[in-house]
Amino acid sequence: MKIALASPPYPKNIADGLFHLETLTKEAAAQQAVIICFPETYLPGYPMPGFEPEKSSPENMEAALQKVCEIAAQNNIAIIVPMDWYTPEGVLNLAYVISAGGEILGYQTKNQLDPSEDDIWIPGTKRQLFEVNGLKFGITICHEGFRYPESVRWAAREGAHVVFHPHFGGNDTEGTKLTEWGNMQNPYYEKAMMMRALENTIYFASVNNATRYPESATSIIAPDGTLVAHQPYGQPGVLVVDIDLQKATGYLAKRFKPQLYI
Repeated sequence: MKIALASPPYPKNIADGLFHLETLTKEAAAQQAVIICFPETYLPGYPMPGFEPEKSSPENMEAALQKVCEIAAQNNIAIIVPMDWYTPEGVLNLAYVISAGGEILGYQTKNQLDPSEDDIWIPGTKRQLFEVNGLKFGITICHEGFRYPESVRWAAREGAHVVFHPHFGGNDTEGTKLTEWGNMQNPYYEKAMMMRALENTIYFASVNNATRYPESATSIIAPDGTLVAHQPYGQPGVLVVDIDLQKATGYLAKRFKPQLYI
């Protein structure tokens, strides 16, 4: 089964984000991927120093989601689209899952916010497992997947073959240009990706924007913790990878004994 991980440039505005989403989705569909995942809050864009996303609103987010549903149906591919979403309680950082037929299958919220995000979003409170073409998967968003391994273990214990990890780390103004995946001098993020896969015996699919100074690469890690493939640092594009669902047993996750920690 083929899955696709998108590394788009940071969106200039929502329309630009939808343009790149459609372009990369078409590329993934042409390579027979069953699903494609985009980075954290890709619509309208993650608010970081040096990046100024277009202001979101209930109306433009609803219109953007409808457009993504159309793109999924036109290309016969499922899409994970992370975005802002407005509720009466506040704005959520979440990822919608759209079927290949353009149907909304549900969404996963970011439940463990980074401390710097407390004034931007409200935390979600629930986790959900999804299924597309026999592929069972969970979603953990950025900070959650790096610092709260319980978010990944939950999905693995529920039967996930893969956990998708939309995140955003990097900028276009300053930093170190990474050259070797997993190098000891790199930020710890790629090591955390390895652990999330290895400690649960599932695939871990981590998705980042393409920036001049990324802090991690868009990557797919096998259930034994080894790197399957990664997108070259700073290079926009789509990474399409074959995964073997039989290897994603969740063996170590299912041996976890939560009663020992009560």
